[in-house]
Amino acid sequence: MRLTNKVALVTGAGSGLGEATALRLAQEGAYVVATDIQLASVTGVVAAIHAAGGRAEAQHQDVTDEARWEQLVGDVCGRLGQLDVLVNNAGIVATGTAEDTTLAAWRSSQAVNLEAVFLGTRTAIRAMKSHGGSIINISSIEGIIGDPMTAAYNASKGGVRIFTKSAALHCAKNGYRIRVNSVHPGVIRTPMVENAFAALPPDLSESLKARLSAGIPLGAFGEPIDIANGVLFLASDESRYMTGTELVIDGGFTAQ
Repeated sequence: MRLTNKVALVTGAGSGLGEATALRLAQEGAYVVATDIQLASVTGVVAAIHAAGGRAEAQHQDVTDEARWEQLVGDVCGRLGQLDVLVNNAGIVATGTAEDTTLAAWRSSQAVNLEAVFLGTRTAIRAMKSHGGSIINISSIEGIIGDPMTAAYNASKGGVRIFTKSAALHCAKNGYRIRVNSVHPGVIRTPMVENAFAALPPDLSESLKARLSAGIPLGAFGEPIDIANGVLFLASDESRYMTGTELVIDGGFTAQ
């Protein structure tokens, strides 16, 4: 039970990486505040945690809403004593190149993927600085390498990567005992990825899957639990000497 007596807030916990992370942290003893803009989906995740003997609650949250961040974290600290772990996971993907991406798509990507990470990190620092904690920002390998078809996503996830380092240094220099790290998943078999494949003609979908798998040194897509285990490590005291770092979980893709 690596997170006994810790309170963890996970955004975008209704499916995919957020769901797997919420389940994994609860398995290790954390009380999980699972949030999502789709309350019904996150309520189902919390029910699964309860069924497995864990502790959790579901909360509706639009991560781009500054006031909601202040209200939610204030309520959590007031009822549960403190916040120990924040996982900024909520995100969206907009396809488009540097030439054809619309300004609306660009702005929505930055709002959800980057500005919300800033809001969550800022709020958590203020709540954690008296006792310490761990902030984990979910970026992507596309925050490290480029992809011509996801210009806005690249920019937002690259922003998460370097903002994480800035926040980590701020906390360290002020003696807050708050560690801030980023996680960079590769191609992971989430509902969002599967839905993207399903939207393609069957022959094109299969060929694309085969090409992507062939480009991964370990030869296969990752599973959400692979990311959840990395988050668990950063949330636990086992990573107590890590801050401002990038945990890349991509089957070796970016090692090439």
